[in-house]
Amino acid sequence: MTLKRFLTLLTILLALLPAVAQEGNDIKENEFNPVNTGVTTLSITPDARGSGMGNLGAATDPDMNAQFWNPSKYAFAYSTGGLAISYTPWLRKIVNDIFLANLAGYWKLGSSDLQAISASFRYFSLGEVSMYSGGGVDVAQTINPYEFAIDFGYSRKFSTKYSMGVVLRYILSDLSFEDSLSGETNTAANAFSADISGYYVTYPMIGRNECQFSWGFNISNIAANKVTYDHGATYAFLPTNLRLGANFMFPLADYHTMSLGLDLNKLLVPTKPRLKDYDDTPEGQAAYDEALDKWETMSPITGIFKSFSDAPGGFKEELQEINVSFGGEYSYNQQFFVRAGYNYENANKGGRSYFAFGAGFSLNVVQLDASYMLATAQSSPLDQTLRFTLTFDMDGLRDLLGKRSR
Repeated sequence: MTLKRFLTLLTILLALLPAVAQEGNDIKENEFNPVNTGVTTLSITPDARGSGMGNLGAATDPDMNAQFWNPSKYAFAYSTGGLAISYTPWLRKIVNDIFLANLAGYWKLGSSDLQAISASFRYFSLGEVSMYSGGGVDVAQTINPYEFAIDFGYSRKFSTKYSMGVVLRYILSDLSFEDSLSGETNTAANAFSADISGYYVTYPMIGRNECQFSWGFNISNIAANKVTYDHGATYAFLPTNLRLGANFMFPLADYHTMSLGLDLNKLLVPTKPRLKDYDDTPEGQAAYDEALDKWETMSPITGIFKSFSDAPGGFKEELQEINVSFGGEYSYNQQFFVRAGYNYENANKGGRSYFAFGAGFSLNVVQLDASYMLATAQSSPLDQTLRFTLTFDMDGLRDLLGKRSR
């Protein structure tokens, strides 16, 4: 694989192949304008429960993987602590050595049940890539590009119904290589970011049944800096994201419950100017160069505010940048779970729309969840994506060990 072909393939993989996620006749060339970021793997759902409901999790019941969805939910977690391990074979219809592994957990502090600490570690492997020379015959070098992120969070209740949380994150994107023939090099990119989240829950009575209504928000990957792979020649924004969600849980009968939820997502990243949006005149070229320079030198914080009003298509295009996820979860005695959902992304912003299905089985100590993605376009490389999550409940483990010791 030549260097240029490798870079092209790598860019496509990291962008999750949005251009082929929909059939070609669904996208108008002049309107196709996805928001581009660096380290796009930070946006990939790590766990099977949230993905089984169509990428839903801002306001669902707290679980061990809330660090990704809404860390402030940990303050309302039922158990003293927990740990979750997730594994996702990624783009398995194209390659067999790309995967996402995620480890997440939390621990309640003190006896007041008001606060919790949390942490997660995610590792995304891009597999093994061989660089060829000698007319594409000899292997010049083999590289193993990867990305990882490690973060720590703190959440606290401010009342019996509301909590907030913060997360600090370190990100490393190592796509580095060195081409001795052309002299081209690529370096690893480092970045720091933070999350701010909130969660509200209440228990209304509907008829004779006590239900649960909750809503939440999470602004994730608020960047302290951009990332660069070419010694500072160009920079890319991190995928800063605003997630808003609501969830309603209600009993169906004894031991049977159902929850329905809705999440809205918007990347808080400014849209990169396109030359075709400007007049084909010297004045148009000058206006484009000025807009591009402002975009390249814009700070991440400024970009957050600009992202609400900078789309070339105006308010209509801004609405197209909102991804919608809705889904539900059926539970029997908090031991058996069945999930389903749908994720919608406008075709002009990538078109990564799909149905999702999931199931889970829980004992006192351990729970196993799995999910399956079914893309709306058969040509989508995201079709048939599987996820697996294994979670451990510390209260259940402590009770089990206590019984054995007696």
